[in-house]
Amino acid sequence: MKQSFGRIRRNLRWKKSMNRSLDEQVSSDLSDCLTKLHARFSDAPDLITTKFVINQTNRSALLAYLDGMADKLTINNNILRPLLFETTQYTDITSLDVTIGSRRVTSDWLEIEQGIHSGKSVLFIDGESQCLLLDTQGWPQRDVSEPAMESVMKGSRQGFVESLGQNISMIRRYIPDRELKIQELHVGERSQTKVALLYLGDVVNDGILAKLEGRLRNFRIDAIINIGELEEFIEGNSFTPFPQYLTTERPDSAASHILQGRIVIIMDHSPWVLIGPMTLSSFFQSPDDYSMRWVIASFIRMLRFVSFVLAIILPATYIAALTFHYELIPLGLILSIGESRERVPIPPILEAIIMEITLEMLREAGLRLPSKIGQTVGIVGGIVIGQAAVSAGIVSNIMVIVVAATAIASFIMPNADLASAARILRFPMMIAAYMFGIVGIVIGLMMLIVHLITLDSLGTPYSSPFAPIQLAAWKDNLVRMPIWTMFKRPKSNRTKQSIRQEIYRNSDDRS
Repeated sequence: MKQSFGRIRRNLRWKKSMNRSLDEQVSSDLSDCLTKLHARFSDAPDLITTKFVINQTNRSALLAYLDGMADKLTINNNILRPLLFETTQYTDITSLDVTIGSRRVTSDWLEIEQGIHSGKSVLFIDGESQCLLLDTQGWPQRDVSEPAMESVMKGSRQGFVESLGQNISMIRRYIPDRELKIQELHVGERSQTKVALLYLGDVVNDGILAKLEGRLRNFRIDAIINIGELEEFIEGNSFTPFPQYLTTERPDSAASHILQGRIVIIMDHSPWVLIGPMTLSSFFQSPDDYSMRWVIASFIRMLRFVSFVLAIILPATYIAALTFHYELIPLGLILSIGESRERVPIPPILEAIIMEITLEMLREAGLRLPSKIGQTVGIVGGIVIGQAAVSAGIVSNIMVIVVAATAIASFIMPNADLASAARILRFPMMIAAYMFGIVGIVIGLMMLIVHLITLDSLGTPYSSPFAPIQLAAWKDNLVRMPIWTMFKRPKSNRTKQSIRQEIYRNSDDRS
């Protein structure tokens, strides 16, 4: 109750401060406007204020903007030049001869302040109690390039950038349809970061859309810096290693999920987007699966499922076999293992933990170092440390092979968040195997399955289409059947339109 009352009081204080700001209106005196500008931007040396006289009308004007946030070329050519050489008759502030596509008349100082911070220019005119907000954003932007973290085999080489408008336009190129809806929100009381929801209006489930929109509106924070922070605020369960939203930097992947009835969340300043609702099997899919033969794609997809299980239980199985169930190991193999472990003084559990932690340290070091140096450190460090550890008798040769196979299995997964979840789950499974053997592994897997069944993403069962069972959706889960057989959208998305294509195989069958 105390937390609820505290939240209410904070909201009331915030609304009162907003109302006080809204009460401040633009004065018709130009000097008063300049004084208020300097008061509101007292410690902002990048605030540019330019006084000039409008031609033919002889009325003084004041233009204000932030250096580096506005495009000076646009200001000079489309605002200052027309006004300094204006020949049209002045009637009101809306008739000014400025060639800016987007303009807005306002008298609210809060809106003016937010507009200047977002890169807009503000034009005050002496004697007018209103001003013009002009769209002149022009901060430095990165060019569209190939995605850095998601490799592309046959797909588009374009990746998202840090501009909300450019990211939306890249998706529009894939879906030039009027039903592609864009809903814009602002998060962060100080940052006012733009967030856009993209979806097909005649396909998306209204309940899922309302739930996501409610989560975006129900939290208050000073600022959202990256997409990971936003994901934590809108996910349903924070106490799980499994991702509940798919993050991607590929426009073709985002467009494909929109066509399946999902919602894409784009945040300004971020080259990554969020996609929801998602299921566990969706994280094993890659856009490149649909660019290759369906038999090959099905084999690779099943390989990913097997690798996910191996990445979790392979070290645990090694520990359980050596600690409790060595009689299950073939005689020739157990003799080889015994020979390699002859000089190792520590039990298998410590041996495995030492190697796994060392591998994680090498992986993290490779990520933090420059790309060329990081690859060298990862390869050389792994070989040198592994060989030195075996020579010193700290670990056995078999343990090095098990850890290497586990690492390769985690690399196969196309989603980095899911691979990280498998890496984390590996440690409790090793402890369970050391304490209870195979029984501990079975109990751990049962607990993991129960946890996955209870998870949901925006109300969608996370374990779908396996629990609850939806046989029709298996065409694009464990395997990837031919595209012409997948004529329905995923049932777990609960879309308004389930049919997405006509049922036929080729042009000859249609006649």
